[in-house]
Amino acid sequence: MSGYLTDIEGIKIGHAQDYEAGTGCTVILCPKGAIGGVDVRGGAPGTRETDLMAPENLVEKVNAIYLSGGSAFGLDGASGVMQYLSENGIGFDTGAVKVPIVPAAVIFDLDVGNPMKRPDFNMGYEACINATEKDFDLGNVGAGTGATVGKYFGNEFSMKGGLGTSLIQIGELKVGALAVVNALGDVIDPETGNILAGALNKTKTDFINTVNAIRSGLILGNNPSIANTTIGAVATNARLSKAAAHKVASMAHDGLARAIRPVHTMFDGDTVFCLSIGDIKAEPSIVGILAAEAMAEAIISGIKNAEPMYGRISFKSFK
Repeated sequence: MSGYLTDIEGIKIGHAQDYEAGTGCTVILCPKGAIGGVDVRGGAPGTRETDLMAPENLVEKVNAIYLSGGSAFGLDGASGVMQYLSENGIGFDTGAVKVPIVPAAVIFDLDVGNPMKRPDFNMGYEACINATEKDFDLGNVGAGTGATVGKYFGNEFSMKGGLGTSLIQIGELKVGALAVVNALGDVIDPETGNILAGALNKTKTDFINTVNAIRSGLILGNNPSIANTTIGAVATNARLSKAAAHKVASMAHDGLARAIRPVHTMFDGDTVFCLSIGDIKAEPSIVGILAAEAMAEAIISGIKNAEPMYGRISFKSFK
């Protein structure tokens, strides 16, 4: 596992966060524009501008992807990203003005810190100012600040999630991913099948293993945690059509399924974007296969880089 999404030329990543509030946001900037696709799988999504990205609709290129905490409130920060891009003359040219295209998705983290303080216009703008083409911070930063995982049996037994990244390169072809890991389920190492972070037992000395518990007849109660959702993006320097970008986003969800169990539940809002920002010739299915691998690696990166915080232990602190 190595590499960052910013290893793909033309992409910048920026974070902003409020550690007291336990939330933050992350922006993926594409100043020259990128062909965009999206696939929303979870039953409780919070999104913006995803309809615009449908293959049959007019606009092909997006200028940024905004990922945030704060649940639906956090979508406000996308307006700050639009302001930043507008000030820099970036957007879809309508003739009258350039309108920045900023699709967005959010996680629910309102039960971690101060629920009355959420990512807003100013935080979205700040994330753009902080954007870099170099390696960026991982773990408890940006949209991953208040992320937690393993909440099927309640937040009391959850662990700290976070923000991760990865990159796969084969010859000239690059496929990378960024994930904000805030899942209802456990995070699994696909290579070993071992749980890396997830629902803890009553003594918090071992994992319950959520799927095994369900198979044994332990059914979710009447008050399930709704503080979930894994969101992220894959990007490639391959030249994809808008329809192919949607297919790659769809295939990238396989990475969620490999690394999170259970996933795509009614209590998750799992959303994956795809960005095509290059001219390398590649068969879309190959890009999609690599995108799924990259997404799984980014999820593991988010867990392994998370630090204990907000009363939750993390992969790094779990004994």
